[in-house]
Amino acid sequence: MTTNRIDVDAVFSVHPFARTILEGLQTAGHEAYLIGGVVRDGLQSVWGREVRFPPRDVDITTSATPQEIRTAFPETMIVDVGEAFGVLVLVDRDGRPYEVATFREESGYDGRRPGKVDLVRSLEGDVLRRDLTINGLAAGCDGAVIDLVGGVHDLRDRRVAAIGEPRLRFEEDHLRLLRAVRFVSQIGGTLEPQTERAIREAASWIAKISQERIRDELLRLLETPRAGDGIERLYDLGLLVEILPEVVDLVGVPQPEEYHPEGDVFVHTLLAVRMADQFVEDPIVKLAVLLHDIGKPRAFVLRNGENMGGHCAIGARMAVRIGERLRMSRDEIGRLQNLVKNHMRIAALPEMGRGKQVRFVSTGENRSAIRLRDRYPVFMDLLQVLLADCEASAHRASGWEPILRETTRIADHIETVCSLQEARELIDGDVLIRLGEPPGPRLGAILADLHDRILSGEIRTREEAEEAAHAAIASAGAGKNESE
Repeated sequence: MTTNRIDVDAVFSVHPFARTILEGLQTAGHEAYLIGGVVRDGLQSVWGREVRFPPRDVDITTSATPQEIRTAFPETMIVDVGEAFGVLVLVDRDGRPYEVATFREESGYDGRRPGKVDLVRSLEGDVLRRDLTINGLAAGCDGAVIDLVGGVHDLRDRRVAAIGEPRLRFEEDHLRLLRAVRFVSQIGGTLEPQTERAIREAASWIAKISQERIRDELLRLLETPRAGDGIERLYDLGLLVEILPEVVDLVGVPQPEEYHPEGDVFVHTLLAVRMADQFVEDPIVKLAVLLHDIGKPRAFVLRNGENMGGHCAIGARMAVRIGERLRMSRDEIGRLQNLVKNHMRIAALPEMGRGKQVRFVSTGENRSAIRLRDRYPVFMDLLQVLLADCEASAHRASGWEPILRETTRIADHIETVCSLQEARELIDGDVLIRLGEPPGPRLGAILADLHDRILSGEIRTREEAEEAAHAAIASAGAGKNESE
């Protein structure tokens, strides 16, 4: 029988301290193994599958108790993240952390965490308390894989199965319901029938999990290259209605067949996420694709079924509430709101005046960046949402090619003329006040018009800006006198 091995040299070339930990524990008379994702993805790498390998993080499991780990590494910085549960973090000289956990058995779960943890000396006992067979694989310093739960066979067949009795695994930690679906998308596989049945029956349990944990697992799902399939699977299993009911509300909402021959809003949304899977890496952008049309059901009702005008603004407000519910950061919620709100406005880019185009593209501009993607991150995120949206409808390339062509022209124009920051440096509100315009809405309108003219290239110097300001103030004043 051929022994399955992972390429530990590849692991240790990136994580040399992992070898130090394994060898140090073994020298001290303890068992020590790589465990979980590094072994799972190591096997897939050997089999020629596209995975991130070596991984960013490497976990280690050992028969040594926390005190024995400390004794084996007296000069190493050790962080106590859960010593009572047998978990320590060893930090290498570069500050990189490595989680080292004592073999343990767990019991007394409340659906979120164990009430009792027993440290044991058996690798088998430790593996049997884990969630999925593909995550229960271990490997020693030589890379030989230890499979006590049939994980190699399941991984080879791209099958996600719970370790032991599926319902018991999901009773222990309800988040495993989402994790199982995420790993199906991650490996491009299927759910083992008993595991699938248990998830379907227990779907409502996910509502007992904290929003923070749900958020993290949802974003990990969206990071996979098959997020569209994953979202559809969440829907089929009854999980999506528990975590994102706003998306489920899209089911059955009709759309004009002329523009959306693919089907209702839900069908379109799933197709858009599948399109995004091909080129979007940022999970926040992919979440925006998932939520981009959530305002349509409400808009459809408000417009008496005639159209869905205003759905972007409605959807943006809903996206904010979803972000807040999921305990996302203020920056993440802001990005989400902007992408949902403006996902159709970007389509009007070719018809905008040059100044407004520059203002639109330059939002969040990073002048020090060279690549277009890095220099205009806010706009390029929006462009990705547009691409996914168009490719999931009848518009396809006709919807995004004009914007892409115009973007290149705008970028060239910004480079040769100015940036938004430079426009503000030519003239600001203080200058207008000095020239005689009192603070108020009219000052803001004059300033916005001047900046648009600067951005379009019409005004290029401070002198030209002040001259234009004089004229604008005089014109505004004359208009006011005539109205009086």
